[in-house]
Amino acid sequence: MKTPEPLRTHVPDQGLHLSRIRAITLDLDDTLWPIWPTIERAERVLQDWLDTHAPATAALGRDRNTLREARNQMVTMRPDLALDMSGLRRESIRWLLQRAGEDPALAEPAFEVFFAERHRVELFEDALPALEYLASRFPVVALSNGNADVHRVGIGAHFHASLHAGGFGVGKPDVRIFHAAAEAAGVAPHEVLHIGDDAHLDGVGALNAGMQLAWLNRAGHPWEHAPLVPHLTVGDLHALCRALEG
Repeated sequence: MKTPEPLRTHVPDQGLHLSRIRAITLDLDDTLWPIWPTIERAERVLQDWLDTHAPATAALGRDRNTLREARNQMVTMRPDLALDMSGLRRESIRWLLQRAGEDPALAEPAFEVFFAERHRVELFEDALPALEYLASRFPVVALSNGNADVHRVGIGAHFHASLHAGGFGVGKPDVRIFHAAAEAAGVAPHEVLHIGDDAHLDGVGALNAGMQLAWLNRAGHPWEHAPLVPHLTVGDLHALCRALEG
């Protein structure tokens, strides 16, 4: 199969400076796997578990208005968890258990059921070959606002380090987490190529941090953040690897 060419948007790319790249930072959700099918499946598994172990809570969990109320309550009651996706999910479950009059201690095993399924991701077909290629050439640092653990996913061997917004204290597009990722790789920010799908969180964040940006634009969206411009726009990770070969 022919490798797709780099994808063009209405804003021309800057072009990669290949000789400057000494490390890679890499987004996870929607870059290496589609996130929403994973979350929806994990929520179904959690609901099944609650049906057995906390049926009153399970009944509440089927009401979208109650779920929305739980999320809103967490935003108000636990602003310290704003970046902690695991903490927010666990405490939302605990709030539902308390609301239903069931044991709030069940929040811990319930969350673990959800979290285990959340890590049963289905990688995009280009993800593993790209990871193997990138890791053979550069230190690769995972950089995510989510809560996926690359080791639990089963791809940890390809990563030099992993940073998450919840653990670091700020998330993308804040330049501090990008700079921390560069430091974890042992290089300066301008020596990093960041790869990610989100034009704002990944794109604007990396460019403002002084990194080169490879924007993974699988759906062909227009770039809407001029005068900032990606160094490279690709439709898949095969095209990215081809571009890095020079």
